[in-house]
Formats: sequence, structure tokens, C-alpha cells
Amino acid sequence: MTALTLSTAAAPGLRADAIVIGVAKGSNGPSVAPGAEAVDKAYDGRLADVLETLGASGAEGEVTKLPAPSGFKAPVVVAVGLGAEPDKDAGFDGEALRRAAGAAARALAGAKKAAFALPLAEAADAGAVAEGVLLGAYAFDAYKESAKETKGAKGAKGNGKAPLAEAALLGGKPRDKAYKAAIERAAAVSEELNRARDLVNTPPNDLDPEAFAAVAQTAAKEHGIKVQVLDEKALTKGGYGGILGVGAGSASGPRLVKLSYTSPKAKKSLAFVGKGITYDSGGISLKPAGHNETMKCDMAGAAAVFAAVVAAARLGLEVNVTGWLALAENMPSGSATRPGDVLRMYSGKTVEVLNTDAEGRLVLADALWAASQEKPDAIIDVATLTGAMMLALGSRTYGVMANDDAFRSAVYEAAEEVGEPAWPMPMPEHLRKGLDSATADMANMGERMGGGLVAGLFLREFVGEGIAWAHLDIAGPAFNEGAPFGYTPKGGTGTAVRTLVRVAELAAAGELG
Repeated sequence: MTALTLSTAAAPGLRADAIVIGVAKGSNGPSVAPGAEAVDKAYDGRLADVLETLGASGAEGEVTKLPAPSGFKAPVVVAVGLGAEPDKDAGFDGEALRRAAGAAARALAGAKKAAFALPLAEAADAGAVAEGVLLGAYAFDAYKESAKETKGAKGAKGNGKAPLAEAALLGGKPRDKAYKAAIERAAAVSEELNRARDLVNTPPNDLDPEAFAAVAQTAAKEHGIKVQVLDEKALTKGGYGGILGVGAGSASGPRLVKLSYTSPKAKKSLAFVGKGITYDSGGISLKPAGHNETMKCDMAGAAAVFAAVVAAARLGLEVNVTGWLALAENMPSGSATRPGDVLRMYSGKTVEVLNTDAEGRLVLADALWAASQEKPDAIIDVATLTGAMMLALGSRTYGVMANDDAFRSAVYEAAEEVGEPAWPMPMPEHLRKGLDSATADMANMGERMGGGLVAGLFLREFVGEGIAWAHLDIAGPAFNEGAPFGYTPKGGTGTAVRTLVRVAELAAAGELG
């Protein structure tokens, strides 16, 4: 991962491959953002005019490169757009800094060192820029020969470019405890979020439930987290019919992984539950052509939960956090669950399976009930659950449902605070009737219209009484099939990791609604 340092050095004298500055979109053209005063001075105060001549406007994510002024030890200045210029007495918000730093870091792939002279009015700004750099510089190249060549013997030249190696944050305060803490937090959260991205991007032939569980076990050992893995034998003995039913058609058996981080100073406990379908063919209800190619991402919820628990441990948060990874591969075969089969869930309820491609709710149901037995103060599940949520909210926003309005608002506000677009969704009671079954206690499918809400109503049935619960449907933003933007790469995004970590921080501080 990109190395980070806080620096008090002046931009002209710093040895680096590039100096990154911020540019805002003003009413009269681009304006140079705070932090770049020394660079602007070297252009005789005309840097904004030069950038405008080159076509720069200051729009969000816009990157413009130009030769550095005479006397600078860095050869290039990289101007990155921050978006709209803030009001006179207001600074740039954290998300604007995060996205700008991410866009610049990605544009500097192949560079050894870059100095970021972006606005750092306070420690939180340094944390935002650090996150943007670390997330924007991310690259998944484990399967590319060109990457091996690039990282190989000295002098070897490959077709790929290694991520930015080092970033110095100018204007930072290396001896200030708040600044140091902000950088350390950014590094811990970003490293775990990038680990979640790696898991999502890993091909399903290399990441089946057993392999995912092994990754979790290794990380748990490294960070002092207790781990328990239930294999097929243990799942059968325990009566986890949902997880077993989904995994029945695959040669790779299902797993339920429990990760437990505990703090001796904790006063609150949280449970995070993640959908971990390592590959989703749809089962017997096979997906149509064109819908299978990205289904390695159907374990993104479990990846987010895993990363959040490890991040909480690394940060030493004073809250108990348990992560439940419901892992299975949904495949068609002679042993697969059929439409019309009835599964007895871990809770004891029976579910008629009308569509085997509505499998995520089945594995989550078992894990939610298992989490409920420990009576945490709150449960949050994360899942790439429904195409209906994508139709409702698009590809960059996830839906938030809950059994408690105050808790839903708290989770939504946490998401907004860390820069993860989310939207509160209702749970209309009239849709619950559609889940009734003439054969079993309930069916795994209900009305087609409002399908994302129906899925939330199904999950609610498996949350213990009196426990605040929220459901995050991340089907849209979990996997980016388009071009990279801001600090978001193509492929796995790590969506919901930062929301979960922020919720844990609020719980530790006694501030969770």
C-alpha cells in the first residue's frame, strides 16, 4: 500500500515526481485552493489563468498536468478538481478532498513519490486526503503477468504501472497527536477496505467458501480476533438449513464464520452479518446470459463485514464487534435445492424456496438468527441482495432499511459522514403478506414490485425480538463495472466498510442513536 507521511516541507524544495494541488470551480473560472500558495507564487500568481488556458475548470475529479516552475525539484504539477468553491467562511468537505486525492493518486500510477499540497485546515482533512490517496492508488494485479514484470528485477519493464509508492501530505503536522491519529486511522481503515476489494476481485475458482474462511482465520490470528468456522458437518448438526440449502448444489461446501473482537472497556456490542455467496449462478433458477460474469462479487457483504471487524480491532475501538460471514456457492447440480423445496432454517421456521436465485436472504436468515442469540445491542447486515435496489437507487447508492427509525437514521447519517452514498428505505407492512406460503411458514419470494423492500421484510423475520437491526442492500455500488472515479476503482469497491467502522466508533463513544 502507498506509504504516507506528514510533511512541513515547502513544495519548491521537495524531491518528488509530482506536486498535487487543488483547484476549485469558481463563478469566474478555476481558483487555486489553499495549500498551493507556494506553487501559485512560483507562477507569479497566475496559476489559475494558466490552468484555465489549458482547459481546466476545477470540476470534481478533473486532472490537469503541467510542467513545474523553474527552481522546483519536482518536474510536474498535477492540478486536481475539488468541485464547487465553498462559501467564504467554509472549507472543503472531507468527501471533496477524498475524491480529489483519489483521482490524483490514480493518475500518478507508476510514480515513486508525490507531494499533496491540498487544503489541510484540520486533522480531519489530513485523514480525508490520506484515505483518498490510499483508496485511489489501489490496483488489483495479482493475475497479470505485466504486473509481475513491473515489480520484478531492477530495470525490468512491464506493461503495467505500479501504484503510487509514497505520498507526502504537505501542511500536515507530524508532531500533532490529532494529525498522527487521523493518518493512522486512515491507514488502518483503507488497508482493510482494500483487502475487501481484493476478495471481491478474486476469481471464484480461487475463492470458494473454504478459501474465504481460511483468509479470515489468518487475519483473525494476526489481529487477536477469535474465530470459529462451522463446516458442513457442524452446520448440519446445528440445523442451519438456509446456508446448507444454498450450498447444496456446489462441490465447494458452505461455511459460517464467526469473528469476535472484544474490548475490555466495551459497554456496547454490535453484530455485523455479511452475505458471502462466493459465486452466484442462480442455482436451478439459472441467471440469464449476461448476468453471470460479475457474480464473483456476490460475497461483497461478507468482505465488508470481515474488513470492518479487523479494522475495529486494529483501531482498538472500545466496543465489542462480532462478524458473521455466511459463505456458500450457489450452483445448479443434481443435489441442488429446487424451486418448491422447503428448508428448515436455523430459527426453526420453514421456508418454501420459490426461486433459488433469491438465495442471499436464505444464508443471511440463518446468520441473523445466530447473531441474535447473543443479544447484541444492534445488528447490521450487508448484502448484494437485490437487482430491485439497483433499479431504485442506481449503481452508486445503497439502500438502508431497519426495524427502528432512529437506528436507520443513525446508520444513514454515518454513511453520509464517511462519504458512502446511501438512502433510507421504507418497509411497507402490506408487502409482508406476499411472503406467505400455503406449504411452509413463509416463502423466499413475494411481490415483484418493491422486491428490494420485500427482501428486507423477509430478513426482519429472523432478527431477535428487541434488537435494533439495519439492512444495507449494496447491490449497486459494491462492484463498479464502469470507469474509475474519485477514489473508486473499476471492480470491487469495498462499499459499506467505512460505514460499519463509523457505526462502531459511534457505539464506542456512546453516540449511536
